[in-house]
Amino acid sequence: MLQIDNLHAEVDGKAILKGLSLSLNAGEIHAIMGPNGAGKSTLGYVLSGRPGYEVTEGSVTFEGADLLALAPYERAAAGLFLGFQYPVEIPGVSNLQFLREALNAQRRARGEEPLSGGDFIKRARAQADALGLDPEMLKRPVNVGFSGGEKKRAEMVQMGIIDPKLAILDETDSGLDIDALRSVGAGINTIMRKPDRAVLLITHYQRLLDYVKPDFVHVLAGGRIVRSGGPELAHQLEAEGYADIAA
Repeated sequence: MLQIDNLHAEVDGKAILKGLSLSLNAGEIHAIMGPNGAGKSTLGYVLSGRPGYEVTEGSVTFEGADLLALAPYERAAAGLFLGFQYPVEIPGVSNLQFLREALNAQRRARGEEPLSGGDFIKRARAQADALGLDPEMLKRPVNVGFSGGEKKRAEMVQMGIIDPKLAILDETDSGLDIDALRSVGAGINTIMRKPDRAVLLITHYQRLLDYVKPDFVHVLAGGRIVRSGGPELAHQLEAEGYADIAA
């Protein structure tokens, strides 16, 4: 599904990614771990097309297409979803309004009919119920006044409504208590653990992986993948840290 070959990227002239290669197949969940400053968030931003992140070498293909040649909105329409470490607030725009516009923009880009208001409300309420978010919160401005856990639950609802092919989740466990962590893990499993879906899960800690069992764990250090393994690698990192592996 996703093939990254020798990816180099820089921000403000500073090299961050330095030859990163990774292959992600449909039906797989891959966890990316690593020390601060290793390039984990940069990888997510480069894949999603965030301005200011310049690719200087290498290639990325998504379902056989050149991902780097697509604008950010085209990547979203192709099936990419980026979850943020710190979801932004959008005062004056309700979750329902935001999500309906986002979903129907993607449907139009794919040549599909937009959902009617009634059909969208049913879809949004079903996702909110499944992920433990009070449906009334969907009427509130995007993330305004939400706790950290509520923001992350709302983001899982967004992901469920959009129903992407590939979810790139950047430290989605940041700041979560145990209940919220369990809810987010359940959301990832419910929405994305499917034969035609895939997840790139960026995290510092092993704790989320207790709920989302990854197929592979990769250590990103110095701008490249330096080690890969199964879930047991995350437990090793939790116990021993990154010093020896990332050296």
